[in-house]
This record gives sequence, C-alpha cells and structure tokens, in this order.
Amino acid sequence: MGGEKSFQEPEQDPRTPAGEPGLRRAIELVASLVSLSHSIRVFAVKWQSIRNKLEELLSGLTAAGICDYGHDPSLSSAVSNVLDTVCECYDLARRCVDLSYSGKLLMQSDLDIIGAKFDTHIKKLSEIHGAGLMRNSYAIVVSKPVLPASREDMKFYLNDLCTRLKIGGTEMKRQALSAFNEVIIEDEKYVNIAVEIGSLIGLLVNFLDSQETQLQEEAAKAVSVIAGFGSYKSVLVDAGVVAPLIRVWERGTQIGKENSAKCLRKLTENSDNAWSVSAHGGVTALLKICSSCNSNGELVGLACGVLKNLVGVEEIKRFMIEEGAISAFVRLLRSKDEVSLINSIDLLQAMAFRDETIRKMIVKEEGIRLLVRVLEPRSSFSSKARETALRAIVSLCFSSTSSLNILMNLGFLGHLLYFLRHGEVSVQELALKVAFRLCTTSEDAKKAMGDAGFMPELVKLLDAKSFEVREMAAEALSSMVSIPRNRKRFVQNDQNLGSLLQFIRPEEGNSGTGKFLLSVLMSLTSCNSARKKILHSGYMKNIEKLAEAEVSDAKKIVRKLSSNRFRSMLSGIWHS
Repeated sequence: MGGEKSFQEPEQDPRTPAGEPGLRRAIELVASLVSLSHSIRVFAVKWQSIRNKLEELLSGLTAAGICDYGHDPSLSSAVSNVLDTVCECYDLARRCVDLSYSGKLLMQSDLDIIGAKFDTHIKKLSEIHGAGLMRNSYAIVVSKPVLPASREDMKFYLNDLCTRLKIGGTEMKRQALSAFNEVIIEDEKYVNIAVEIGSLIGLLVNFLDSQETQLQEEAAKAVSVIAGFGSYKSVLVDAGVVAPLIRVWERGTQIGKENSAKCLRKLTENSDNAWSVSAHGGVTALLKICSSCNSNGELVGLACGVLKNLVGVEEIKRFMIEEGAISAFVRLLRSKDEVSLINSIDLLQAMAFRDETIRKMIVKEEGIRLLVRVLEPRSSFSSKARETALRAIVSLCFSSTSSLNILMNLGFLGHLLYFLRHGEVSVQELALKVAFRLCTTSEDAKKAMGDAGFMPELVKLLDAKSFEVREMAAEALSSMVSIPRNRKRFVQNDQNLGSLLQFIRPEEGNSGTGKFLLSVLMSLTSCNSARKKILHSGYMKNIEKLAEAEVSDAKKIVRKLSSNRFRSMLSGIWHS
C-alpha cells in the first residue's frame, strides 16, 4: 500500500520467547502493538479506544515487572491470558492495515470483543495488586522522562503513575501523586496528557475524599495546578470536583484547605462555576471561616478571594448579605493580621461596587472609621495595607456627600496630607491621585483642602521626576484655585507663586502640565496682589513668549495684565 507502513508478523510465537512465557515478552508485545496501532487508518475511533486500553494495560504490566512477585500463579495466569489476547489483536491489526477483512460490521464487532477482553485483563491485574500481592518496598516509580521527552514517553510515565494510583498501597499512591504534581508543575504538556487519560482526573477527584491526609493534600494540590490552565477548568467541573473541594475546605488540613481554596478561586473566575460552588454549600462554608475569631489569616485571605469572584453573581451576593457578610468583613477590618485585613477590604469594595445600599451598610457598621484607622501615621500598617485602604475610601466615600463629611470629621485630610509629604513613593503617588480625585468632588472639599495646607505640597510636586505626578499636581492646583478663598491663601504665601512661576517655561507651553499651570495663573490674576507679583517677577518674559507662540491662556494673561497696567497709568494721571 503506497506510503503505508507495512505490517510485519511477530518473528515467533509471542507466548514462547526463547522457549518460556514471561511478563517481559508481554510488555514488549503490548508496546509493539501500541506502536503498530498508529499506522491503522480504518476504524480510527475504535482503535483509539483499544490503544488507550493497551497503554493502561502496559502500565499495569510494567508495574508488575518492577515488583517482586515470586512465583505467583495468579499473575502467571493473567500474563498468559494477556498474551493470548495480544495474538488475537495482532491478527485484527494485520487485517486492518492490509484492508483484508471480510466486512466492516464483522470487524467492528471483533474490535469491540477484543476491547472488552483488554478491560478484563486490566481489571484482573488491578485485583491482583489490590489483594496485596504487590510488595510496596519494591514498588519503585518509573523514572521520570528526561527533558526534552517525547509525548509517548510522557504518556507512558503518566499511565504508570495512574496504575499505581489505582492499585498501590497508601505510600505508593502518595509517591505517585507527589511525582504527578512535580511533572505538571514543570511542564504543561503533562497536564494536557493527564486530561486525555480520563481515569486520572477521576482518581484525583476521588482522592479529595480520602481519609489519608497526605493523599488528600496532594490531590488538592494537583487539581489546583490543573485549574490554573483555563481550558481544563471545565474538565475538572465535569468530573465533579467542586463538592469534594468544599468538603476539604470544611474538614481538611491547613494545607488541604489552602489548595482547595486556590482551586475554587481559579474555577470561580468563570461565573458559571460560581453557581456550582453555591449549590454545594460553598458560600456558607467560606463565610464561616471569615466569621470565626480563631481563623488563620491565610485561610481568610483565600476565602475572601473565592467570595470576591462569587459576588459578581447578584443572587449570590444577596445571599451573602443575608448571611451577615457585611458585618463579618467589617469586623475583619479590626484584625491585626494584614492578610485578613487587606482581603476583607478588597471584598467589601467588590460588594459595594455600584451598590449604594451596601455602601450605606458599610458606613453604618463604622467601616469608614476602621479604614481611616489604617491610615493613622503612627500605626504599624504596611504600605500595601495603606494603599488598599486609600483605594477603598475613594471607592466607598467619594460619591456620597454624607460619607465625605464623615471622612473629613475623622481626620482623613490630615492623614492624606502626611502621606503626600512623607509617604513612600508608591503611597505618595496614590495620595496625590486621591487628593486629585477629592478636588473634583465638591467646593467644600476644595476649601477644606486649602485650609489643611495641600496647595504648598502640590507646588513642591511640580518639580517631581514623574511627568504624570507633575501634571496631576498642576491639574489639582488648577481646580483648587478656582475657589476665591484658596486663591487668596495661595497668594499670601510668596513662595507658592514664586515656585509656580519657575515652572512656566516656553518649551512646555503646550504640554498638559504647562496648560494647567497657565490656568492656575489665569485664576490668580483676579487678585490684585498676584497681578503685581507676576508683573514684577523675572518670569513675565516667559509668559510673553508663550503668548507670541499663540498659546491661548498665555495671551489672555498678557492681555489682562497689560490692561490692568494701562488702567493703573490712567488712574495715576487722573489723580496727579
């Protein structure tokens, strides 16, 4: 047949290699038959099924081959029967390769029969091992393929591990699970092959309910790794992983619970899976951990991560509220454990997103006061905790006048100004963004910020290295000096105006920062004292150059200052 691999009969009767039947010969022939099956072009689905059974059988035979059975009659009989079936399968393979079979229906029936026989052999080997005939002290796991390994070697290795998970004792299963976790973390290809071996995923799910804690922990770790690959999440869910994961969360060890929550968090990134978690009581179980005074901070953080995914489903969020979630998470804001604190803040933000009712509930539970407490400069909270609290305050308070008033009365402006002056770079930049947002909320907020001393700090930031920081500081200043009281306060401090004028440069007239600074000056020209200081400064020529370059605000400033100068001259003549 053109281009087809030709079939070759075995050189001798497979049951009598060198005159003696044996396990090694069975292993060789099954491996050869697996290879041969790839060249068959007809009945592809049935041969794929047979090939899967052959590979599982090969794993069982190989596992038996590396263990000391002595002269066990059950194993000898099983191997002999395997060899008989292999001979039959070779004959079917030959006829399929040569297309020499008499009819399709008859060949399909023969293939079904041979597949059923292989199932029987696989089950028999499993029974032999399960009866305790395998001695664990000799059950050494097949060596992991050396990278770069072929797909066939990788699949052989995983099939071997799968067999051990089915038939080994507790220690062998633990070793196999540990070896499995090692390879799937190392190479995604192993995950892909593991998914193809259907029984392997089912075994992992079953081990989640194991009474042996080490098996449960390793299984939870494995499904968590697999869930990290988006295309395999549905495979795990279809295999029924959600319910046992929740049982691990409720009754497992610390390690088991952590891996269970990590897996649930990955699975619930898809909102369809959120319903499955809820249906199996997962929401209640997760909330219970968060409500307990004795809960471990790491577990609370992981529970919050799963619940944060779940609140995207409105019905589940409402159920959480009915179960007292708001009170529970506000209480966590008092926690000294930063992992619990940060995750509870994130979750409250997610719950309150576009939901004014929940914002009011958080305020009622004194959530704002507890968030401001995190910003207390003398407290020991980390920069990350402070940043999280600042973002939450913006999210929860800046859209409500009543919440803003509460915030101001709690000393928020003083804390914000402190971090604008003394915070680490990341906190300082976030404080600037918050100050900028606060400027846009209300006239009262601008007045309060002016009274608190924000304007001199914003002027100092005009000299920052970051372009974004300079522009934001300039825009915030532009907004603040739109209030007459702030203009007066700004001009009273000579250093403010002098520093500001230094940054009016011809080369930056059309930049964002330059435009906002000219806007600030335009506002300040409504003050007599400011106009005089600008006119008599050494920087007036820069403004005039910008006006000559047709920069709109610069032209307006020059016209206004010139007009006032002319009126002053007339006034002087009139009174002379």
